[in-house]
Amino acid sequence: MKTTHPTPSRADPTSTRVLAALLERLERSSTAVDAQQYRSVVRRLADALGQAEPGAALDAVLAEFPAASQLYENLQYAHAGLCRSPLDPALAAEMQARQWISQAQART
Repeated sequence: MKTTHPTPSRADPTSTRVLAALLERLERSSTAVDAQQYRSVVRRLADALGQAEPGAALDAVLAEFPAASQLYENLQYAHAGLCRSPLDPALAAEMQARQWISQAQART
């Protein structure tokens, strides 16, 4: 008997781009956005980003849409840290956080 192994599905780059554009519009909206709609878009985009093939197409989407880039970075944080943030500001933020934690510990 021949066994087959399912191949992981990959997200369509066009749908990923559309979801990223929609999230960007929601983020920049001057009117109130329905929380359920926002969560739905973020959930679908997170799924699409999780299935996206790494490469130029994904990089282009993340470069064009800052909200999608931030979501992607948050999804990858456990594996890659602040992988899309410039290193200097990220390092400065970490050093500042360590300083504040040390100060708070010293007060107790």
